[in-house]
Amino acid sequence: MAHNAGGSLQQGVADEKLAAIWEYQTSPLFDDAERVALEFAVAAAAQPNGVTDELFERLKQHWSEGQVVEIVSVISFFGFMNRYNDTMATPLEDEPIAVAEKHIAKQGWQLGKHGRT
Repeated sequence: MAHNAGGSLQQGVADEKLAAIWEYQTSPLFDDAERVALEFAVAAAAQPNGVTDELFERLKQHWSEGQVVEIVSVISFFGFMNRYNDTMATPLEDEPIAVAEKHIAKQGWQLGKHGRT
């Protein structure tokens, strides 16, 4: 989450939008295409996978085939990286820690086992 928050800011996502990420379903900062992509990401990251045929169809109403492939690829890549880094308790660098503490700690993010040793 810390790296993703920093990457979002680097790609131009506004601070207030990042702060509202957990309210994406109701926040006026997100449009319908973003809402379904985020709902899809949450469902795809769940164990077991929570993507339904209906959700997949809603995603395809807003995103092209190539964009859907990219969305699923990013979800899958970060799923792998999160499991690897969590298992290995990989320490976080200073920049992602600072971004996470500023932007996502209010939503429950904690450094936990990823602190420096």
